[in-house]
Formats: sequence, C-alpha cells, structure tokens
Amino acid sequence: MVLGAGLSSEPADPSWRALMRSAAARKSEPMSLHPYVVQTEGVCGGSARIRDSRIPVRTIAEYLRSGESRADLLHLYPHVEPAAIDDAIGYYVDHQQEIEAEIEANMLDAVLADTGGVLGADGVIRFPRRPR
Repeated sequence: MVLGAGLSSEPADPSWRALMRSAAARKSEPMSLHPYVVQTEGVCGGSARIRDSRIPVRTIAEYLRSGESRADLLHLYPHVEPAAIDDAIGYYVDHQQEIEAEIEANMLDAVLADTGGVLGADGVIRFPRRPR
C-alpha cells in the first residue's frame, strides 16, 4: 500500500518481519497491578513487601486492623512514598485471604509452636537446648 510520495505502510528494512515474529514469540510479563509490592525469595520470608524496603504488606495490614489510619502509616514510615503505602493497602484488599494467613502464621503462639519456644512468666522466650 502506497501512502504517497514514496512512503508505504511497510518499513524499508525487510528485517522488521523477523523482529515482529521474535517479539510475538516471547511471552510477555503481565503488568503488575501493584507496582510497589514485590515478593523476593529470601527477603521477608518471601512475603509480599513494599518495594525497596523490608516492610511486609502484613505489617501494614496489622496496623490497619488495629485502627491506624493511612495518615498514621505515612507518619510512621516517612521514608516510604505515599503511593507505596496506598499500593500495599490495595494489595492487602486484593489478597486479603493470603495476607490474613500470613498474619496468623506469624502470631506469637504459632511461632512458638513452630520453634518449640516457651514464653516465661518473666516475658522472656526460651528455646529448648539442642543436643550437641
């Protein structure tokens, strides 16, 4: 198809077809609905966290559940962009069952049961000695 004065709808370089086939063959990554939330194996136990931090989304969720406001969170984490706090809240809303399970798994009773630790009357957690 000629568009006028020597212009056509196809690029002059015939290799454009190979580039298009190559691009179509690659599996594209879907755009994240939560760009400020990441999961990295070995960081925060692989839990969802705010990008460039070690603040798990479950921590944000726990603050919200205890009655803290968005403004309180922004004051508590002044080094975190407001959009990142908003995104963590959005992630919690979108993945509430997952985050609630993480909160439950990280409750003191669950951690003590997992590790064999015992909370003493003095408030100190003690762990059984390992045989040497």
